[in-house]
Amino acid sequence: QVQLVESGGGLVQPGGSLKLSCAASGSIFSSNPMGWYRQAPGKQRELVASITSSGSVNFVNYVGSVKGRFTVSRDKAKNTMYLQMNSLRPEDTDVYYCNYRGGIDYWGQGTQVTVSS
Repeated sequence: QVQLVESGGGLVQPGGSLKLSCAASGSIFSSNPMGWYRQAPGKQRELVASITSSGSVNFVNYVGSVKGRFTVSRDKAKNTMYLQMNSLRPEDTDVYYCNYRGGIDYWGQGTQVTVSS
């Protein structure tokens, strides 16, 4: 069983930054993908960023709208995944969810990100 807990969301002005954290517990394998998703009311959940490790090498991917602005990383010692979000825009306003693919999909409870003046 895997437990994921997100934190770090909040209210930020356009152009500002936030860093989200996803603390994982349970049977976590770094070779399995982890990712950040976001979902706004009335819209489908969208993959924002993913990360998979092979030895010391991390493979990352981003949805086009966040490339150059967001950075996903993972601290294996702390068993925590991060999403550094820079140059935030109002359209980034969503609930952000942590995901782990471990045979089945595990999800965190979500953390609210609001970008507004």
